[in-house]
Amino acid sequence: MNEADPAASGIAERNTAERSMVDKAFALLRTFRPTGELQSLSDMARRAQVPKATAFRLANQLVALRLLERVGDKYVLGLGLLELGELVPTKHRLRPAALPFMQDLYEATHETVHLGIRDGHDVIYVEKIQGHFGARLPSRVGGRLPLTCTGVGKALLAFEDHEMVEEVVSQPLRRLTSLSITDPVRMMDELGRIRVAGVAYDREEAAIGNCCVAAPVIVNGAVVAAMSLTVPVGQFQPERLAPAVATATRALSRRLEHSRSALLNMGLDL
Repeated sequence: MNEADPAASGIAERNTAERSMVDKAFALLRTFRPTGELQSLSDMARRAQVPKATAFRLANQLVALRLLERVGDKYVLGLGLLELGELVPTKHRLRPAALPFMQDLYEATHETVHLGIRDGHDVIYVEKIQGHFGARLPSRVGGRLPLTCTGVGKALLAFEDHEMVEEVVSQPLRRLTSLSITDPVRMMDELGRIRVAGVAYDREEAAIGNCCVAAPVIVNGAVVAAMSLTVPVGQFQPERLAPAVATATRALSRRLEHSRSALLNMGLDL
């Protein structure tokens, strides 16, 4: 039997320690909320579940990297995170192409417009234009919600491959409101209807008092995003809203396909 290489073992231990510290640093950053309130070191350590001494060391390093900013004896997220966020490829490729179509949809309705992409079993919101009615919605740019509770999420999931659909639906379906679909059979039926109709609906499944209609953005046969229009339940008129959303997503799909073809001709890709 060969003995373990002490050097390799030491490297593995260091890698594990480094990974652990990265996890802890990320946990500190994840303690901040969209409201932007300042946090004390004690609050960060408690929420991230790391020792206060460790939180202190990591916070100092994150401040030096401009990922955190110290304000008196408290902390807020730093501008370095904003700069990094602007470098995310999905945002660079998708958001500028989608914004004109989102703005057209907003101008036609003055309702809230969302653009989202799938990440695992969630939808991540890439862009949002807030409507006039100003209702409190659980969505925010950079935030995530379950695929199965939102119109955008269901539009994304319905056009994924069968293995991904099975993977999501085989797990306990999460509930955001009392109207969220948690029965897997009913969800499969819902996704089947979305594939036929080309549009998805959220009937107060993400937020009571609000409904939405969503449609997928499909490029060369693959779903890359989805766009939705959210309205108060009293103004939910699918027959009027669905064609507008579907028209916007088809136009965006064509724009992205054209852009991809141009990049491929230059030896690049989306």
